[in-house]
Amino acid sequence: MSFTKTKLALGVAAATLTMAGAMVAPQAQAADNKAERVADAAARKAEALEAQMEQMNSMMQQMQAELSRVKSAAAKDTTETAKIQELDQWMASVKAAPAASGAKDNLVAVRGGWTRLDQSRKAGANQPGAILSGSDLLSDNGNADGFYFGGAFDFNVNNDLFGLMDDTSFGIELGVEYSEFGTGTNNLTGTYAQALTGVAGTAVNPGSSTDNRLRINASPKIKFMHGSKLRPWIIPVGLELNILGVPSRAVSVLNSGMQFGGGLEYELFRGIVLGSDVRYHYSTSKVDGTETDGFSAGGSVGFKF
Repeated sequence: MSFTKTKLALGVAAATLTMAGAMVAPQAQAADNKAERVADAAARKAEALEAQMEQMNSMMQQMQAELSRVKSAAAKDTTETAKIQELDQWMASVKAAPAASGAKDNLVAVRGGWTRLDQSRKAGANQPGAILSGSDLLSDNGNADGFYFGGAFDFNVNNDLFGLMDDTSFGIELGVEYSEFGTGTNNLTGTYAQALTGVAGTAVNPGSSTDNRLRINASPKIKFMHGSKLRPWIIPVGLELNILGVPSRAVSVLNSGMQFGGGLEYELFRGIVLGSDVRYHYSTSKVDGTETDGFSAGGSVGFKF
C-alpha cells in the first residue's frame, strides 16, 4: 500500500514537472524573441543615428565653408568701405583747405643802410694830368662814407639746390640801390674856363653837385634752413651795374662789376621778414678814374608772396 502511494506521488510530481517545463519553454522562447527584436531595433536606431550624425557632420562642414566665405566677403567689403571712407575724408579735407595753402617762397623787400667807397672822388684825382691835384674835374667830394636805400625781388627757383642739398633754396635776386656820398664843388667853373680859354664865365652852374650813385644787380642767392623762421643766405657772385650821378672826368657814367654778400632773414609774423646783410661791390676797372668799389651793410623789411 505504501509502495503504491509512493509511486502515485512520484507520478504526480513527474506530471507536475512536465507541465511546468511545458509552460516555461514557450515563455523562455518568447523572451528570447523579444530580446532579439529589441537588439535589432537598437541596431537600426544606432545605424539611423550614425547616418544622421554623418549627415549633420556634412552639413556642419558646408556651414563652416559658407561661414568662411561670408567672413571673407565681409572682410573685403569692410576694407573697401574703409578705403571709400578714407577717400571721402581726403576729398572733404581738400575741399575745405584754403585755395592758397602752398608755402610762400618769393620775397619783395625794401632795404637801406651804410655804405663806404674804397676811395673817394677827390682821392682818386691825385694822378698826373689832373687840372688840380687832389680834385676831380666835376667834383672835389672827399667823403667816402654814405647811405643807401633801395629794394629787391627774390624769386625762388627750388628748395633743394637742384637736388644737391636738402632744405637749401636757390633763387634769383633782382635789386636796385640809390647811394649818396655828400656834395662837392664843381671844379669846371669860370675860373677853369678862363684859365683854359681866356674868357671869364661859368662853365657849370651851380658850382656844387651831389655825389650819388645807382646800383642795379641780378644775383644768384642761396638760402639755407628751408622751412625755418631764421634763414642765413649767401650771394656767391652776382652781376652789378654802376651808374654815376656826377660823370667822371671822361664824362662816363656807367660800368659793370660784381657783388658778393651774405646775410640773415627772420620771419617775424605771417610772411613779414626782417633781414640784415653785408655786401662787397667790386668793379674790374674804374669808371674812367672814378672809384666804384666798396662795402655796404644794412637792414631790410620784406614780404613773402
